[in-house]
Amino acid sequence: MAELSTVARPYAEALFAAVRDDAEGLGRWAERVDELAQVAALPDVQAALNDPRLSASQRFELFAGLVKSDLPPAARNFIELLTENGRLLLLPEISVQFNALKLRHEGSAQAEIVSAYELDAAQVDTLVAGLEKKFGLKIEAHVTVDPSLIGGVRVTVGDQVLDTSVQAQLAGLRDALAA
Repeated sequence: MAELSTVARPYAEALFAAVRDDAEGLGRWAERVDELAQVAALPDVQAALNDPRLSASQRFELFAGLVKSDLPPAARNFIELLTENGRLLLLPEISVQFNALKLRHEGSAQAEIVSAYELDAAQVDTLVAGLEKKFGLKIEAHVTVDPSLIGGVRVTVGDQVLDTSVQAQLAGLRDALAA
């Protein structure tokens, strides 16, 4: 997975730099990139794009034809670049990174909070307030429950992970005893 993000990052950064000051706004571009990623994630589309019998121009026309919304020239150029470089299937990861760049530009970030137990609104608010203070960003939290954590929470903000779960503590103890 790290390899995909490494390959996708330059494309996401280049697209972000190209459209950052676009009149349509970053929100519209984020929606557009999400739509492209959804099309690229479809199993039938992936199979078709991996067909060695198709030329790059045929892949481009096939993919562009599957996108429902109108594509401005910048989006068509971006798809063409990805097609020529054989990177169309990276669109889901490019979308993730583009959205992260958009949030960072807006002074916010997404936090994936995984808890062993259901958190009430007050607990989430307290956790988010602490994260905002730590990272200096406005945090948009997405909370899920994973009982395998046994207790505690695991928080992922960008590429940083704060893991205070019992599962992580037991793994650390196991590693310390094995050393």
